[in-house]
Amino acid sequence: MKYKNRHRLKQKEVGTYVDELVEKLGDSPFKPEDPVDRATLDKEKVIVVGEKVLAAFFGGEIFPTINGLLKMSPDRSHVTVDMGAVRFVYNGADIMAPGIVDADLSIVEGDLVWVRDEDHGKPLAVGRAMTDGETMVRSDSGKVIKSLHHVGDGLYG
Repeated sequence: MKYKNRHRLKQKEVGTYVDELVEKLGDSPFKPEDPVDRATLDKEKVIVVGEKVLAAFFGGEIFPTINGLLKMSPDRSHVTVDMGAVRFVYNGADIMAPGIVDADLSIVEGDLVWVRDEDHGKPLAVGRAMTDGETMVRSDSGKVIKSLHHVGDGLYG
């Protein structure tokens, strides 16, 4: 991966990001004492630890990437899709209501969320909620999450 403007963050700034992620998800992929860099990757601002992109700024808001989610145990902001939806989500499709089997009921429209598969609970994508969690579970039709990052895209690497 070719990063631009990569620089080390101060421990206080890293701590602020950790606090924000813990508030949103109940966990963070990095600790305040970790050597954390901020960089630009393909016009996206990202958080890099070692050589892995563990978080990115989606619309200016920090959220873990799939690699970051794999390093943590998040207990909030999740949406679970059935196994029939996995291949579509995996390829970057927006998430449709019929494929959703469960969602964090505290999700409100506009929140960043992570999408996981029903069988293994592994992260497949990060997206922006187009409706609240309760509506996602109840709905029979329509697009409910705009996909922003998925397995295999440029941030996944």
